[in-house]
Amino acid sequence: MLQQRRLLGVPRVTELGEQAQAVRRRLDDLDPTVVLIGGGGVVRPAPPLVGRGVQRRTGSRAGAALTGFSPRSRPGFTGDGHTGGMVVTRRGAAVPVLAAVLAAVLLAACGIDEPTAGTAPPETAPPETAPPETAPPETAPPETTQDETTQDETTQDETTQDETTVPAAAGDGVENVWSGATVDLTALPLGDGSISTTGAGVGALHVCTSGRPGGLGAHTAGPWIDQANGTWDSTTKVKVQGEVSWPQASYLEQVEADQRVIVTNNLPTQQVTGTFPIAVDDPAFQYDRNPNAIAEQTFTVSLPAAPTVADRPSCLPRGAIGVLRNGVYLFAAVDEANRDAVAWETQDLCDGHPEQSGSYHYHGIPSCLIEAASGPSTVVGFALDGFPIVVERDAEGNLPTNADLDECHGRTSPILLDGEMVETYHYSATLEFPYVIGCFRGTPVSR
Repeated sequence: MLQQRRLLGVPRVTELGEQAQAVRRRLDDLDPTVVLIGGGGVVRPAPPLVGRGVQRRTGSRAGAALTGFSPRSRPGFTGDGHTGGMVVTRRGAAVPVLAAVLAAVLLAACGIDEPTAGTAPPETAPPETAPPETAPPETAPPETTQDETTQDETTQDETTQDETTVPAAAGDGVENVWSGATVDLTALPLGDGSISTTGAGVGALHVCTSGRPGGLGAHTAGPWIDQANGTWDSTTKVKVQGEVSWPQASYLEQVEADQRVIVTNNLPTQQVTGTFPIAVDDPAFQYDRNPNAIAEQTFTVSLPAAPTVADRPSCLPRGAIGVLRNGVYLFAAVDEANRDAVAWETQDLCDGHPEQSGSYHYHGIPSCLIEAASGPSTVVGFALDGFPIVVERDAEGNLPTNADLDECHGRTSPILLDGEMVETYHYSATLEFPYVIGCFRGTPVSR
């Protein structure tokens, strides 16, 4: 078997010595047969020519592809990316000798060792050769790599987007500063003398109708009321007993275009109520014999999502004047006799009770919601004119007083609303009469 050597740097056949050239000229006139010297240096007999041309043939590294050579063509190399092969023509009976001479001359010129005497060229496939020492061609990265990268980048974008849309904490960035007035919970001003049907005023309540003396409500003053001094003590007032949960409670609030749509069944979604009607053995029964039971209601209202201040304030009717975000109605701070309802009537642990139709309601922002709103600005509901109802605190956690608010018990300042910081008019909860809304600052919708 021939020892294989690469022909890199070996002169082309046309540059061989005069002996090789002479042999080639003698063989030009002989009958054509092909001897192939492969690119790997192996001498192999080629198949006979067809007609006067050479069929296209594909070989291994040791036998290069030959195309389009004629019997009279000059020997040359075909391009297979390596060294190619050489075609030589020969004729007559001297073929074996001439072939051997030609092979010897060419092998000597190319620096290839001759085969051992008597050894025929191998008929089997040539031995595997080591891969060329040239650098392997660069391959493009798999297409999935780009897809995976894109997917990773998309995931990152989605994460970033998820992080940027997280709402800020309630009241984030709000700083409230009050006038410095203080409130004594043991001697709160009784609101009976601050109710008017003619106009609004700071610390007063503007209602639409006169009270009905002897109307439903507390039938006697409790010991927490000091009528002589016009005050009452919220720390000693009796509470209606019982803790009743309402798993069927529901509240839905959605902004649609320029409307805020609220749907509720008027049951507290997170808080408990007392037991109503008030039991005879309940201490509250001595002062207020509320005979009404709590009943589920159906309430749907569409409020302006961006309300505007009206030219003049308007009075508060009886019944619902707003709805809180726990699903419960807000009534004005008076009973049927136009007295301070928060002071006179007995309510449960969350400061609520039902009226004749079974509608559970509050007359102010209940203590359970005020205590839960610990931030500087928490929207807890909406008045029927669309303006928010807010629990606000200063840096020390104090609520505002009447001295910090206008005649409708509100003010214009930054609040967190619908996930955005906005400066808008709003009503503010206090611990003193009228507690939350003194009049409508906007235009109320029909109930």
